[in-house]
Amino acid sequence: MLLKGKTAIVYGASGAVGGAVAKAYAREGATVYLAARTAGPLEAVAEEIVAAGGAVVVAPVDALDRQQVDEHLQRIAAEAGPIKLMFNAISWSDTQGEPLSEMDEARFMTPITDGLRTWFYTGTAMSRHMGAHGGGVIVGITANVARQAFPNMGGFGIACAAVEHFLRNLAVEVGPQGVRVCWVRSPGSPDAPGVREAWMLHAKEQGMSFEEVHTLFAKDTPLRRVTALAQVADAVVLLSSDLAAGMTATMANATGGAQID
Repeated sequence: MLLKGKTAIVYGASGAVGGAVAKAYAREGATVYLAARTAGPLEAVAEEIVAAGGAVVVAPVDALDRQQVDEHLQRIAAEAGPIKLMFNAISWSDTQGEPLSEMDEARFMTPITDGLRTWFYTGTAMSRHMGAHGGGVIVGITANVARQAFPNMGGFGIACAAVEHFLRNLAVEVGPQGVRVCWVRSPGSPDAPGVREAWMLHAKEQGMSFEEVHTLFAKDTPLRRVTALAQVADAVVLLSSDLAAGMTATMANATGGAQID
């Protein structure tokens, strides 16, 4: 087990990506604290982890409230001891499918402000905690739109680019305290509900099956497939483990070669 004996907080654990990472962390031996605003969806993820033999605690928090984030971390640390792993998959409430020239300013700005705010609150609180307790690993997730421009993405790609650079800066500052900061860049997994819904709409418009849409979207990637959620979660586990001890201020490209570095 790559993460045996470590305590992790997964923010946004009720979502598709956060839930997948929480399950992967537990599978690899970590005790996982599931964090999101609403307890109900977290309980469903917790049940799956328990059924698989993992150690999990449901710990709701609003990661867009700085005081809540600080107090939440203090409570968990008092209960579990030093936190060694953190993953942030909080939704940024982005809106896509409309040209920038026609988009409302608030809809454009929401993913940028929400993405940076939640990362500023969780990332700085966790880096202070980890720096004072022998180090740890902070991991995030972004998408290939952080570097590559696509039409009708609203503020999402800009938010991804901003978050990536925030994580680079954080990594440089907290590295001397033994804290690593990395992220996984994903193409958008077809088994994530939001992505699947978008693909299904595209399939209906084009008179295609879901499998045909997958083939269409994957045809220009070296692997000829779009990375599944479980594989994205495995990349997060790798970055979180001691196998990646020499990696910080960088990302794991999990786009299946859709974006070549």
